[in-house]
Amino acid sequence: MQMTESDKGLCMLGPPSTVTEPVRPADGPLTARDAVRAAEAELDAVLDARLRRAREVDPVYARDVAERVAAFVRRGGKRLRTAFAWCGWRAAGGAGDVTPVLRTGAALELVQACALVHDDVMDGSPLRRGAPAVHVDLARAHLAAGMSGSADAFGASAAVLVGDLALAWADDLLTETALRSPCGARLHQEWQDMRGEMVAGQYRDLHAQATGASGVDAALSVATLKSALYTVERPLALGAVLNGADGPALDALRAAGRCAGLAFQLRDDLLGAFGDPEVTGKPADDDLRTRKLTCLLAVGLRAAEAGGDADAAEVLAPGARPGQDDEVRRMRDALERTGARAVVEATITQLAAKSLRHFARTGAEPAVRREFTALVERASGVVAGRTTGEAA
Repeated sequence: MQMTESDKGLCMLGPPSTVTEPVRPADGPLTARDAVRAAEAELDAVLDARLRRAREVDPVYARDVAERVAAFVRRGGKRLRTAFAWCGWRAAGGAGDVTPVLRTGAALELVQACALVHDDVMDGSPLRRGAPAVHVDLARAHLAAGMSGSADAFGASAAVLVGDLALAWADDLLTETALRSPCGARLHQEWQDMRGEMVAGQYRDLHAQATGASGVDAALSVATLKSALYTVERPLALGAVLNGADGPALDALRAAGRCAGLAFQLRDDLLGAFGDPEVTGKPADDDLRTRKLTCLLAVGLRAAEAGGDADAAEVLAPGARPGQDDEVRRMRDALERTGARAVVEATITQLAAKSLRHFARTGAEPAVRREFTALVERASGVVAGRTTGEAA
């Protein structure tokens, strides 16, 4: 996979706070794992408060929409964005009251819920985090209640509202945090930029499907906008600006995040084609069946055309029809035969290493650098020369 132009392709007012007292570590800095647990506790308090308000507004809306937001968020996930925000804060010398960065992490988990719920609707994905996707769950509820009209249409429409509410709660929480922070204006600007990039990436994904795009450059643009930026680069920056980071140190963090975020997305591409649903918690062949534009497919098609492999070029070419089981098997074989899988694996390893080199330029303490290394290993699936199959 060719990457050029200075890492362009590589790394391309609300209700009162639920926390009344500043949260400070009792015995030195929290670890990233401890910070994630603390952010989850903060998130639980926020969700409880929002649910109480939702029940005051309307009990049916609270039961069907608000409670699904809370249940989805509480069902898990890697919490990588929270951990990267913590690493950014620590890399910028964070100390003292950790409440702002914990609440920022909680807001990131809410915006992630929005992104996943909406993405599943757009892709028609049936499974998420080892359970029925929200739109599928709502369609089943429609059928069980004997409602009129199309269950699928109801499920999709209601799931859009679930995602919208998660985003609204995320925005409320981030705004509350920004208003209480001396660096609030910069925090909010990072957040605004992140939201815009997420929408741009999701639209580029849809646009690629509709136009039959198949090039590596287009795939990298989608991967960078849709996932790399908001998974790692922006969370790192959000944490760092809370502590006033600027200049070369912040630039190094952004570069580190861009590389790690793209490695994360490339790993997700591989899991989408070769992963084990029992491990990942989502289907292993959706991207192949729909011929979604991923870097993996783009590299495979380019290699097939360059090598004169007509069968591989045919099966990897973009198309509107869903792939059947035999076609999916042929696509997997083609991705192996053309070397696309190996190229993407090698690129992930290169990106992860480059991310660590960029992070070293921040001047972060050794303990923070070790924590960042562990997070990059989790995100990229590359650990001491071997790969993992974790859910993205």
